[in-house]
Amino acid sequence: MSERPLRLIQVGAGGMGRAWLAAIGADPEVELVGLIDLDTAVAESAAGAAGFGGVPIATAVSELLAAGVAADAVVNVTVPRAHHPVNTAVLAAGLPVLCEKPLADSVAECLSMVAAAEQSGELLMVSQSRRYWRAVGALRRQLAALGPIASASCQFSKAPHFGGFRAEMPYPLLVDMAIHQFDLARHLIGREPTAVFARSYNPSWSWYAGDASAAVIFEFGDGVTFTYDGSWCTPGLETSWNGAWRFGAARGSAGWDGDNVPQAETDDGMAVPGDLPDVPEQIAGSLAEFADAVRSRAAGEAVTPNGEVHTNVLSVAMVEAAVRSAETGVRVELATIIEDAYARALDDERNPAVRAVLASWTSVQEVVGLV
Repeated sequence: MSERPLRLIQVGAGGMGRAWLAAIGADPEVELVGLIDLDTAVAESAAGAAGFGGVPIATAVSELLAAGVAADAVVNVTVPRAHHPVNTAVLAAGLPVLCEKPLADSVAECLSMVAAAEQSGELLMVSQSRRYWRAVGALRRQLAALGPIASASCQFSKAPHFGGFRAEMPYPLLVDMAIHQFDLARHLIGREPTAVFARSYNPSWSWYAGDASAAVIFEFGDGVTFTYDGSWCTPGLETSWNGAWRFGAARGSAGWDGDNVPQAETDDGMAVPGDLPDVPEQIAGSLAEFADAVRSRAAGEAVTPNGEVHTNVLSVAMVEAAVRSAETGVRVELATIIEDAYARALDDERNPAVRAVLASWTSVQEVVGLV
């Protein structure tokens, strides 16, 4: 496999699907061998616009496999509610999957996919593309030089007029956006969240039906506190889509405006340089890591890439926990979210083989890395 490009089938040809087609076309280590969409006309248009005219098109991965299309992996760019059925079907067919974020709409569905990946023995990786900003890599290296982290904060202020489903969601900011910053907090802090208190609200001038603003405090391991102050209806002086970050550590502080080179300074006033190596960014970065992981696993090497399904569940759990706290007005422990989701996953699972894997776990918290 290492001597030729990784052969990919992509599922989903909408707006984000077109971005993925461009990323696949720009990466010489992969090649598109099939495109799936429920609307084949949309798929044909997207394929032609990306320079993939003539690529096999179907409405399901199983159709292309039955027709003899040889593939090494699948990229799932469907809407979140379709992630579970697509991912589990592809895993059962014996192919690894790179899935767009979020992994699922619920932690229970995430756990079902963890079990499906274990049952199949195939890789399921989630594209948390913001981890692949070059500046994020630089910031991680700066933080490593500053010693243990005590505090982290993210200010997020944007004012997008999306319309559509986001305008009607009960918690549009927390459910549709905050996972980006929550996942980055895990990545940058290097610890796992243990509890959260959240307050969500909707300013009087908001154009959203649900709460478009939130103030959230997460407790992380080793006593680290992460605060998130976000809004989708705050015009003027807007932050980056990545948010504006600050970290307090034992030997200094670091900050990142979300777009440019991060800044860091030691306790004696010395600047910590932030180097930006020439590596793939965003979805190109997650695609490259996925391809490397698939090849490494085929060669018998144990590889756990960023976003591997077990390691990604807690990012979705952070969202679910924050929403529950906002709804109830009380502090919520992540362990409670994981245990409740596990009970639902066992009740809802209809695949006997996958349910057997779920039932075999002695500690679901250990499976997802919470303990």
